[in-house]
Amino acid sequence: MSVSHWLLVALVVLILFGGSRLGDIGKGLGEGIKNFKKGLTEDDKPGGPPATTDAKVIDEKQDKS
Repeated sequence: MSVSHWLLVALVVLILFGGSRLGDIGKGLGEGIKNFKKGLTEDDKPGGPPATTDAKVIDEKQDKS
């Protein structure tokens, strides 16, 4: 696609959504990417708090009786 096609698409999107709504969408997308990257780096850090799960621990001694 040429530059004029991209400008036409941008103009149509701007007309449909408006400037303030596009800004909100961009802000939300940027924060989402930032939080995703932060979550990836926090998982790699050693010495952090242990991960907790809601798994039920079954004691084998109680299970046999």
